[in-house]
Amino acid sequence: MSDSPAARLQVLFEGHRLTPTQRRIAHCMVRRAADAPFLSSVELAELAGVSQPSVTRFAVALGFDGYPALRRHLRDVAPAEESGATAANEYQQAVDAEIENLRHLAEVLADPAPVERAGRVLAASRPLPVLGLRAAASQAYGFSYFAAKVHPDVRLLDEGGTMLADRVDAAVRAGATALLCFALPRHPREVVDALAYAQSAGLTVVTVADSAFAPVAAHSDLLLPAAVGTGLAFDTACAPMLLGRVLLEAMCDNLPDAQARLEEFDVRAAARGLFVE
Repeated sequence: MSDSPAARLQVLFEGHRLTPTQRRIAHCMVRRAADAPFLSSVELAELAGVSQPSVTRFAVALGFDGYPALRRHLRDVAPAEESGATAANEYQQAVDAEIENLRHLAEVLADPAPVERAGRVLAASRPLPVLGLRAAASQAYGFSYFAAKVHPDVRLLDEGGTMLADRVDAAVRAGATALLCFALPRHPREVVDALAYAQSAGLTVVTVADSAFAPVAAHSDLLLPAAVGTGLAFDTACAPMLLGRVLLEAMCDNLPDAQARLEEFDVRAAARGLFVE
């Protein structure tokens, strides 16, 4: 199993009741997992956008005497650097970080129960609204594209604004019981508001997010985390994309006519000459 820095931090944070500010610090540390053992409290506060005393209170909430004790713990459990390795350039480092994110996702999926539960919830919702704005819009679109081949009514919500709540209402009136959200940094405020509204409308919210401590966690009935890469100018999201496909597989397992729908599509596509072989 992977023993990545991000995985160790997730284990450290689990089971603690954290305030929204503390969740923000935890989220920042997970995103900067490799650097976390070497950040000062001031540096961590600046990265997380909180005050330095908030970092101290965060460490105490985790059971440490203060932030220096937390940092010493992180350094003690960090594996020694391998010697003799050739220094990788920034592009290679970004790829290596994504590989590590995928390894951590594989570790999380060792317990398939949350994904299987999400698959049942999504398969049962008719229609199924799928939300993703800004950076997460492509994830929502990709899921919706494939889901529409096996699910009878998938509704993509990839544009914000005042009509977003109207589209949630329309889905509820049509019989929706759940909403799937893809949420990636930076997290738009209207996504958080939309999830709160969806819950108030009676929908079960399933969220694929970059961290269990993301701002959307407070309004998600079932949150499935998959880390993003932060080594380049713009975040990379291989793990959330793959988790979306895994979730799609779990949903298919709960749609008895999924295979028949796929076969029907293949017949129609061949008749129309839709694809070049």
